[in-house]
Amino acid sequence: MIELSSNSSEHGAVRIFRSQRRASHIYMHGDSYQSEADCYGISLASYIHAIYGLICQTDARSVLLVGCAGGTLATMLSLGDCEITAIDVNPIAFEFARRFFCLPGSVECCVADGLDYLRGAGRFFDVVVLDAYDGSTIPDHLTSRHFLQFVRSSLNSGGAFFANVHMCNDADRARNALAASAADVWPNVRILDTPGNIDRNAIVAAGNVSALVTPAMHVMPQYDIEMIDSELAAMEFCDVPAGLASRL
Repeated sequence: MIELSSNSSEHGAVRIFRSQRRASHIYMHGDSYQSEADCYGISLASYIHAIYGLICQTDARSVLLVGCAGGTLATMLSLGDCEITAIDVNPIAFEFARRFFCLPGSVECCVADGLDYLRGAGRFFDVVVLDAYDGSTIPDHLTSRHFLQFVRSSLNSGGAFFANVHMCNDADRARNALAASAADVWPNVRILDTPGNIDRNAIVAAGNVSALVTPAMHVMPQYDIEMIDSELAAMEFCDVPAGLASRL
């Protein structure tokens, strides 16, 4: 990979690379891979296409993204009729997303912590997406019941919440922990995952999500179409196990 730019701050080291094998850009936070996109800003990560496909099923018109990195989901959603607001604690994320990942000017960008933003926003959204990582983990306060209560109070009637959760393997408890917190806030919580895979991304969905089906790819990237399509087809929904919160 060829390094194109870097920035170090209190929020950690961010580096942007270009793949030597293909014309894609990669966003790294420390040693953690957080975004990869083709030259049009279309994600090459299956979980981004999964969240996009789920949002398409909700007919959302306003979406809040907690966490930006390369901003690929915001870029893809901006191709439709959605009004997108992205927040991130690190201002360099927005600069790099616009320079290297085609994030359009129509996306509203706010430098803020997710919890702080929801406390004072006074706005309502059809969908809230949590995809915020400090390196390889979601900050604890963004997985808390307290944060999720603010998310629910910021959703329009019939709104939905989606969270990306990185899973090392089936023994990883991160997915179930967030689902348990969500189950304390919403009556309907589901998990979209690919059990058995290592180093994967699961999606916790809550709110008006009972009718959702396994998502298909809607926006075609320049690369990896067959791989992404196959990975989406392998994902499956499962309900939060009864009594999960009491076992964690």
